[in-house]
Amino acid sequence: MLGEELVSPGDVSSKSARCGDDRMIAVVLSEEYAKLDGAVGRRISSLAPVPHIPRINLHFPSSSDSNLDYQRLLQRLKVYGLYEVKVSGDGNCQFRALSDQIYRSPEYHKHVRKEVVKQLKDNHALYEGYVPMKFKSYYKKMAKSGEWGDHVTLQAAADKFAAKICLLTSFRDTCFVEIVPRHQVPVRELWLSFWSEVHYNSLYELQDAPLHHKPRRKHWLF
Repeated sequence: MLGEELVSPGDVSSKSARCGDDRMIAVVLSEEYAKLDGAVGRRISSLAPVPHIPRINLHFPSSSDSNLDYQRLLQRLKVYGLYEVKVSGDGNCQFRALSDQIYRSPEYHKHVRKEVVKQLKDNHALYEGYVPMKFKSYYKKMAKSGEWGDHVTLQAAADKFAAKICLLTSFRDTCFVEIVPRHQVPVRELWLSFWSEVHYNSLYELQDAPLHHKPRRKHWLF
């Protein structure tokens, strides 16, 4: 048909090989860095986590409230000696931040999203009660790049990756939220900052921050 690009079998084979290589690299990185998990947890072990309730995104704050919330988050990061690896605010930030924690790179966010959506699809009974729409429509929407992740996708990520996901938040009354796998013991901890219901970043202790990320004073939006 007009406008369609013809792809040779060799091109398809080459592309499949590259995708396979990317997945293998991701697995190796995940195993290599899993041993580092828990450093941030030890740093703020005195905090009492708030129980997590999966829910979709319903409310977004005004810009003035968001700025106040971020200043609160910055103070908490300073108090606990933590550093944010800032990821792009392109609608994929939750998955980019999770990717950075698992693979030490935000660039595997598409793979993380795909795995989370598969978890939702294959285990709909665990999650559909938290979604006020047809569940099939929900996970199809979540499969699209740029669709914002929510607390349901965080729970699915915790279940899929056998991870305890810990959120240091900007909320006035809730500093720390913990999401644990439902039916298994977590084998790793993933630490994210969560700013005003609109953005996630990846967290490290200052001395453990990746070398290619240097502290900057300005936030990614400014």
